Amino acid sequence: MTDEELAALVREHGGAMFRAARSVTDSDAQAEDAVGRAVLTAFEKRSSLRDERKARPWLVKIAVNCALEDRRRQGRLTSLEDLPGDLPAPETGETFSALREAVSALPEPYRASVTLHYYEGFSTREIAALLGLRRGTVLSRLSRAREMLKKMLEEEE
Repeated sequence: MTDEELAALVREHGGAMFRAARSVTDSDAQAEDAVGRAVLTAFEKRSSLRDERKARPWLVKIAVNCALEDRRRQGRLTSLEDLPGDLPAPETGETFSALREAVSALPEPYRASVTLHYYEGFSTREIAALLGLRRGTVLSRLSRAREMLKKMLEEEE
């Protein structure tokens, strides 16, 4: 794969990389840093991408791994009070804004699973591979996250 081909794939999937990294970081700036390192890593390891059709999950996994590495280095969890309500969403409008804010308020493990599944369209098997979890854990997190979101949105009404 040439530099130009990989650059085109990064441009095409950069939004997904950012949203996935943002789902496990504390800020947009940290997500941007993680994506930057992910792009460098992708260029260094581009020979491991044998099937261009798998570029999106490959790039997202690299971005998530870079973001998770940052979190491990930080050695702390984010409190809900520190989370901004600015997780990017493909849709806009009042209803989607409330949903976006509720998703942003979820604890990180749930937020990451929800973002990867509902915003980025990854299957539970793909999310399990991306986050290094069992599929059952991803299913459980999605179920619990839906319950939390339902409660949060009902409280707003």
